[in-house]
Amino acid sequence: MASAFSGPDVPDRAQIDACVHCGFCLPACPTYLLWQEEMDSPRGRIYLMKGAVDGRAALTPAFVSHIDACLGCLACVTACPSGVQYGPLIERTRAQVEQHHARPWLDRMFRAALFGVLPYPSVLRVALVPLALGGGLFRSLARAGWLRYLPKRLAALLTLAPPVTWSDIMSTLPERTPATGAKRLTVGLLAGCVQQVTFSSVNLATVRVLATEGCDVIVPPRQGCCGALSRHSGRLEESRAFARRTITAFERTGIDRVVVNAAGCGSSMKEYSELLEDDPDWSARAHAFSARVRDVSELLVELGAPRAPRHPIRARVAYHDACHLAHGQGIRAQPRVLLQGIPGVELIELAEPEVCCGSAGIYNLVQPDAAAALGARKATHVADAQPDLIATANPGCALQIAAACRERGTPCLVVHPIELLDMSMQNNEPGQLTTKPVKSLQRT
Repeated sequence: MASAFSGPDVPDRAQIDACVHCGFCLPACPTYLLWQEEMDSPRGRIYLMKGAVDGRAALTPAFVSHIDACLGCLACVTACPSGVQYGPLIERTRAQVEQHHARPWLDRMFRAALFGVLPYPSVLRVALVPLALGGGLFRSLARAGWLRYLPKRLAALLTLAPPVTWSDIMSTLPERTPATGAKRLTVGLLAGCVQQVTFSSVNLATVRVLATEGCDVIVPPRQGCCGALSRHSGRLEESRAFARRTITAFERTGIDRVVVNAAGCGSSMKEYSELLEDDPDWSARAHAFSARVRDVSELLVELGAPRAPRHPIRARVAYHDACHLAHGQGIRAQPRVLLQGIPGVELIELAEPEVCCGSAGIYNLVQPDAAAALGARKATHVADAQPDLIATANPGCALQIAAACRERGTPCLVVHPIELLDMSMQNNEPGQLTTKPVKSLQRT
């Protein structure tokens, strides 16, 4: 029988066959934990992929629902004893879905709207103007429970939306920030798309910390989106276009390293060589670029002994592993090393640290029920641990966890580890974390 897959980006049959269906992935998979359904596990989804390749399964709505339900968190990759590279398999299967499956028109419109706004900072700034003007009203409606009368996806969008000010919308980074003292490296910073508009404080903290630790920091103009959101959703040609633009922007700068402070972006950029491996004009350039990419925590640990003193911050800090940092990049120790280097910080661990919070790119917008269930699970673990604040290295995780904790009635402050490190290095009111209750520290 003819394969259901055709055209570009067909999943690799050898990788499909590498799965021996041992079941080690089952307890690691968030959707299997939720539903205990075989076809909503990595093993089950690979079985579906094999059926499609062999012509035994078609891209029916049922097939697509199981593929859509996957978070792409890569916890199964960590758990797999056979080394199955599930990431490229799910991305290419989603590419096949995008090419050959006709989604319902409302679904198509919603996804088109997301990808017409989120990867483009200038468009996103305009889209967030109503939130800057009426954010208080939106939050009041949410507290009053009015969002439950909206369509689920729209309600999720408003529930997850961060507090945005005019300062956020207009914030820009200097193109060059010189190192303090003797220069150790010249680094280029990915400003990001969503990151630079809604988490400008993280970018500013990143620049300050890197410069203080001896790095010239370059923020290349016209860099745009890295393509991670598109890639994780199966829009691979769109992702390749973003990747080529990003490579070009950073190639012109003569930098030693490319620094990223968003886990999903870093994971994708480190895999540009795989994304562009079949393009003879870009393959070598992509490989050279990916070899220079570092998460900011990774780079700071590589630099060695810190130069700037760390001032005390006395707080219980729960570190949440962003999936594409822990599973995608294998970076777990470095953020913890940075946090433990701050005097007074008591680093605590949450239960089920390997389980996704439900953010996963745009997953919490297109799969709001599953995302909310995972968010509630994470919020329960946060409440049990009773931290003063949570540190996580991905903007989506920060929004998801903050929203889930608000929904549970136990709001919390969620920060990027680099923000806490910056606060310590700058000695910016460290006493506030011990003198104010957590609820008064929340940003919303």
